[in-house]
Amino acid sequence: MQFSSSIRKVLIAAALTLVPASSFAGVLISVNIAPPALPVYTQPLCPGDGYLWTPGYWAWGPEGYYWVPGVWVRPPAVGVLWTPGYWGWGGSAFIFHAGYWGPHIGFYGGVNYGFGYGGVGYEGGYWNHGAFAYNRSVNNINVVNVHNVYNKTVIVNNNYNRVSYNGGNGGVRAQESTQERTAFHEQHFQPTVNQQSHEQFARQDRTQLANVNNGRPQMAIARTPEAYRPVAQQHAENFNNNRGNAPQANQRPAYQQNAQQPHPQAYAQQQQARPQAQNSSQQAHPQQQNYAQPQNHEQPHQQNHEQPHAQPQEHQGGGGEHGHPEGHEGHGR
Repeated sequence: MQFSSSIRKVLIAAALTLVPASSFAGVLISVNIAPPALPVYTQPLCPGDGYLWTPGYWAWGPEGYYWVPGVWVRPPAVGVLWTPGYWGWGGSAFIFHAGYWGPHIGFYGGVNYGFGYGGVGYEGGYWNHGAFAYNRSVNNINVVNVHNVYNKTVIVNNNYNRVSYNGGNGGVRAQESTQERTAFHEQHFQPTVNQQSHEQFARQDRTQLANVNNGRPQMAIARTPEAYRPVAQQHAENFNNNRGNAPQANQRPAYQQNAQQPHPQAYAQQQQARPQAQNSSQQAHPQQQNYAQPQNHEQPHQQNHEQPHAQPQEHQGGGGEHGHPEGHEGHGR
């Protein structure tokens, strides 16, 4: 199935400033093809107090699905938490439900993004008298940089390993609870300017396209949005220098062959790889790979396998908008 017939509708609204979500329309995106499985990755170290983890996700652009790296960001206000966006089957297409900030965690499709986002709620930390407390059992924390920490074992009861969408063929079978519905109707805020620009840089980075990386993005995570920007820009420059090497249009990305049949591996195996809490002043963590450090402007790997797609079609309508790499660690519920 060609991407020219995949998009059913794209409605773009102009609200880009930080305002209550009830006052902006957002972007409604619906696509016939299911997003790829979540990639597996190791969470980068938290940069410092006040940062919250926002999981990576598959977004949709003119050339198909592209991966937006998971990243640590500063919330727009003290006391708010991040509800991740998710793809959900709408009966005839997959619709993206945008993430938002609010006082409580809402519904995110039952998708297990890991690191505290186990499909329901958030077990990665909580606000305590104006300061955020981090659960070291599901977050990569260096107590030299982050001081308000605790340890709480998290057990994830989620059999949908790496499935990145709700409903449809092979999707997560989860429904919104009354509590989650209440959270959605609370006053909340759209992604911050940093989060929005982070997504745009990922969109420009052709190595993040699923039809280029076969569902295995080179940059699965970044420590901060600022750290990823120069990497994305270098990737885009490298791509432009090598764009003549694109494959034929009839070549189909491998991930589409089973677009609605994600890999059913057990999350229980990945739970065993979760970093263990230690009593020392500094906790050791495995070597992080494939993510951007604030001071590391490494030369990116050049990708020469882009598959062209038809430009998405836009239709007037109404609605609202907006997906890990090889091995989740530190999953929460």
